[in-house]
Amino acid sequence: MSAVATAQAQAATPTSPVPRRISPVTALRHGLLLAWRSLLRIKSNPEEVLGLTFMPVMFVALFVFVFGEAMMGDWQSYRDFIIPGITAQSVIFATIGTGVSLNTDIEKGIFDRFRSLPVARSAPLIGAVVGDLVRYFLTVVMVLIVAVAIGFRPEGGVLGTAGAVAVVMLFAFGLCWLSAFVGLLLRTAMAVNTFGTIWMFPLTFGSSTFVQPENMPGWMEAFATVNPVTHVTDAMRGLMLGGPVAEPLLWSLLWTAGIVAVFFPLAVRAYRRRS
Repeated sequence: MSAVATAQAQAATPTSPVPRRISPVTALRHGLLLAWRSLLRIKSNPEEVLGLTFMPVMFVALFVFVFGEAMMGDWQSYRDFIIPGITAQSVIFATIGTGVSLNTDIEKGIFDRFRSLPVARSAPLIGAVVGDLVRYFLTVVMVLIVAVAIGFRPEGGVLGTAGAVAVVMLFAFGLCWLSAFVGLLLRTAMAVNTFGTIWMFPLTFGSSTFVQPENMPGWMEAFATVNPVTHVTDAMRGLMLGGPVAEPLLWSLLWTAGIVAVFFPLAVRAYRRRS
């Protein structure tokens, strides 16, 4: 009888209070705290940052100095044309890492620990995405440093370059949620990396990143014209080098908003099911 009474008393005793509904501001605060945890991983895995910084350097060297003469007659002209595109491509490809990292953490059981904490369900995902965006920003910085070192001088100046960086980082924020959904949907990190690479290649190479769409075959030109990467790259070129900005910028913002609106809730739902 005493054991039954003790069990009833424990059931009646309130446990640590966990709010039934967490406000978006609180969820964001929780996410930023977990983002700091994501950034601390750089100390234990510095090779991740090295990969994100040296890969863009290789792309700049290969495309500018190998293809420059053939594409535009001199590598300097092609350098100015391609630097905004390589910047966008490097960040877009890097977003695959968000899905791979989430998939790995899920398999290791790290997110099971987060579920036991009184934090918003979306906080671990927000933390992972924000932490990754900081690392992806390092990719942008490295590309621009190398570009300036080989003579790239954006006509838009500091403000135009900052605006171009903001555009690609905002678009990367949207793609991170798509990558997170894929990472939570597939079973292995290798599958996430393979699938991500498959759909990233047509997005980046089938755009205005390396050549103008009007120089492509008709069917490819039609695809490149509506490709969101084309809009992002054109907006960056307009801000950095001069040219039309309003229309590609508007399309870039619309694409970003649409991707976040679709894949943010899908990623949260997939996270609840997976963990």
